[in-house]
Amino acid sequence: MPSLENLKKQAKLILRWHRERHYPVAAQIRGLLSRFANMSDAEVLAAKFKLSDAQEIVAREQGFDSWQAMKSAVSITPSGVKPSPARAKIVGAEPQLLVTDIARSCKFFHEKLGFAVVFSYGEPSYCAQVARDAARLNLRCVERVQIESAVREREQLLSASMTVATAEETKLLFLEFQTAGVAFQQKLKKQPWGARNFVVRDPDGNLLLFAGPA
Repeated sequence: MPSLENLKKQAKLILRWHRERHYPVAAQIRGLLSRFANMSDAEVLAAKFKLSDAQEIVAREQGFDSWQAMKSAVSITPSGVKPSPARAKIVGAEPQLLVTDIARSCKFFHEKLGFAVVFSYGEPSYCAQVARDAARLNLRCVERVQIESAVREREQLLSASMTVATAEETKLLFLEFQTAGVAFQQKLKKQPWGARNFVVRDPDGNLLLFAGPA
């Protein structure tokens, strides 16, 4: 385990990144502090964030529930011995969609699907991220579509799968997209395995599954 002094420096660095609105730290905060879990990057960076919050993040990254618990462990751990965390925790997953035009894709996700553009990088843009609620999709620009549309549709090759909380919300989302003129690969359908879902096709043919309980 790093020394307590180094851990304190890590916490101060996280606090500084938050104050400077360094976007990558938003995902770190959201993934480790439950009170930020449902916020967008912009909301996380605009929210009140104290040194004690940053210290809690450092503690959780070291496998402890609190800063105080970690400090106690540091004080009794012999130098050079690193205690094993109780378990490894995966804090999120962000599918990457291959697209041929970042601007067009960002416009589609924003205007048709109600996603916010978190960032768009490059001139011209070659990567971007869009988000809606807890769902995040990374967009990567390529010269041409990598999978033939006929193969993709025949084999139902999904680019991303997103979960909706309830059957009612799944229907509301489908109707929202339908009103926006979205192209569906599969309309709202109740599946034999107990799910209700639909599949959207983006401008590059990526198939996006939205699913909830039946």
